[in-house]
Amino acid sequence: MLRRKAKGPKGLRIREARKPHPAQQHSSHRSPTPAGPVVAAPVARSRRRARGDAHVPPELILKPEVKAAMLPRDRATPHEVVLVTGFEPFDGEKTNPSWEICRQLGSEIAGMRVETCRVPCEFRRAIEVVAAAIERVHPTFVLCLGQAGGRQRLGVERVAINVDDARIPDNAGAQPIDEFIAANGPPAYFASLPVKAMAIAMRAAGVPTEVSNSAGTFVCNHLMYGVLHYLEASGHRARAGFIHVPFSEEQVVDKPHTPSMAMATMVKGVRGAIVAAHEHRHDIKAAEGALD
Repeated sequence: MLRRKAKGPKGLRIREARKPHPAQQHSSHRSPTPAGPVVAAPVARSRRRARGDAHVPPELILKPEVKAAMLPRDRATPHEVVLVTGFEPFDGEKTNPSWEICRQLGSEIAGMRVETCRVPCEFRRAIEVVAAAIERVHPTFVLCLGQAGGRQRLGVERVAINVDDARIPDNAGAQPIDEFIAANGPPAYFASLPVKAMAIAMRAAGVPTEVSNSAGTFVCNHLMYGVLHYLEASGHRARAGFIHVPFSEEQVVDKPHTPSMAMATMVKGVRGAIVAAHEHRHDIKAAEGALD
């Protein structure tokens, strides 16, 4: 027989309190359980399987950079990266020491992973190739190398200027004369690597080195300016610089009285430069200027 629910004020129905079950009444008179550790009941794992055809809203899909930021610190890349670039041969040469140095640097210097990039000796395309490498390896700093036939020492370049003035065509036949590298760019960029600390370390390793105040107006200067401009415009925190190297000994066999340097010596100098750039976030104060 159904019982009618009593009506409360304003027509609300009041449900009668249910009497406790006898078992519950009995349990309510038990003595309290002694205090002790509380053990949580095991949580059953979901048996639901991911559906391959399930639609995921775009706003719920994590981008790769967001996923990387969520990883624990100890799962980050264990090594910093230095990107070292060298050019292909140009102007009739069969080799280019800047790229040969890259091939002989090894895979690690000063705890940093070494990544290398072979650069075409072409205006504009040289910058594009190195920019793509920067996006691929995310280096701590970039060190570009280039051949300067006729020099007697390795030259750590201090500055790149915003002009192309090619005495000879590049490998694609382009020969810009008095043209801006970046129409809206600054007149020049200073290297963001510690050029003086690098030069001093290279000489300490027994390698003839100088701080150079002119990277020329060919593809080497074009690349140095372009890389620094790209890093500035894109917001990358990587530092960058440029080193010019002389002819290698094999290149001057048929060039009497032309300066050259042994490949092993140049490799040692560049390795010393990388170590110094890694150790010195800011440059040291030392006289490295020129009178001419």
